[in-house]
Amino acid sequence: MAFSINTNAEALSALRTLTGTNAELAETQARINTGLDVASAQDNAAVFAIAQRLRADVAGLSAVQGSLDNAQSALDVGLAAAEAASDLLIELQELAVSAADQGLDSASRDSLNDNFGQLRDQISSIVNTAEFNGTNVVNGDDSISAITDPTATAANTITITGADLSLGGGVITVSAAATISDVADAASQVANIETSLDNLNEVLSRFGAGSSRLELQAEFTRTLSDSIEIGIGNLVDADLADASADLQALQVQQQLGLSALSIANSAPSAVLSLFG
Repeated sequence: MAFSINTNAEALSALRTLTGTNAELAETQARINTGLDVASAQDNAAVFAIAQRLRADVAGLSAVQGSLDNAQSALDVGLAAAEAASDLLIELQELAVSAADQGLDSASRDSLNDNFGQLRDQISSIVNTAEFNGTNVVNGDDSISAITDPTATAANTITITGADLSLGGGVITVSAAATISDVADAASQVANIETSLDNLNEVLSRFGAGSSRLELQAEFTRTLSDSIEIGIGNLVDADLADASADLQALQVQQQLGLSALSIANSAPSAVLSLFG
């Protein structure tokens, strides 16, 4: 092999090897720092594109989850109001039946009527305040609608129709001015309350079924979102155990490369011995 001080082939080869090792070492350190094997399109364009599309799906499902949670909360408030109204109707029925007794004295009837009026008005208070985030499903004005898919099309929407539980509003046939001040009024209110309870039970059944459906859809959405997240991780997450082993091996290779380059760089100095 010829001696030359202008061209050191061994040093160039050692430098190329060391440069490659340094590049691999930087890539491995980036995987460890980010926890990602594919952190950008530069790492793997196809996999990164797939992961980004899946991340968009997860973001859409997050919006779906928010819609379902909002609908569930609004319906829970309406359901609580309907149950409270049902309990009050049962109490009103007891008072009306008692007031229908012809042998009842006037003082007792007046007391029952006063109590009846307070409980009757309480139904109105409950119905008017049963609102969540601007939605009231028991005053006859609002219904609940929740998206079940990021496309948000009508076919992928759960809609639960509200009910009018105001006094005399249709479901509850007891009017806002209803009294049990005499036997005839009391008997009339007993019939109204029985009808109201039957109507309200239908509303409770519908609200309960709607609540169950929203809960099932929310659970499915959470499961689907988690599954996609796991899939994204399988595509782009780095195997840190493997990266750690690679890091140690590359650090050794780097040290050896530096030593090889140092030896190669010192080789031309051997030419001096030819002129000693």
